[in-house]
Amino acid sequence: MRKSRFTESQIIRVLKEVEGGRQVAELCREYDISDATYYNWKAKYGGMEVSDIKRLKELDEENQRLKRMFADLSLKHEALKDIVEKKALRPAEKRDLVDYARDEHGLSLSGACEILKLSLSVYRNRPKPNRDLPVIEAI
Repeated sequence: MRKSRFTESQIIRVLKEVEGGRQVAELCREYDISDATYYNWKAKYGGMEVSDIKRLKELDEENQRLKRMFADLSLKHEALKDIVEKKALRPAEKRDLVDYARDEHGLSLSGACEILKLSLSVYRNRPKPNRDLPVIEAI
């Protein structure tokens, strides 16, 4: 987009002059702008003060920054989900990760299970310990 020859404060000053009683055609000749430019400025900046424009610019910059942050975090989130999905984890390991996600990040049980692609029934139904393990180890 082309940069304007006029700053926002200059545009506000031109609009205030018309509000003060000067003719639009006269101001357009003086500042070497077209009538259409004046009316575009009036539509965009009409009723604003210089401080309002500065605040609007600050909000716009912050909005752009937050959009970039959101895009970066979304990309990282998707990458982590793909890694967890592709890595062949056993249900026991996924249970441990669900517990970690709940403790460290405050996720709900269903939310953590959804992220790790582990069904709630698999999380809740843990395998029973093998009662024959001491005998097997003795052999």
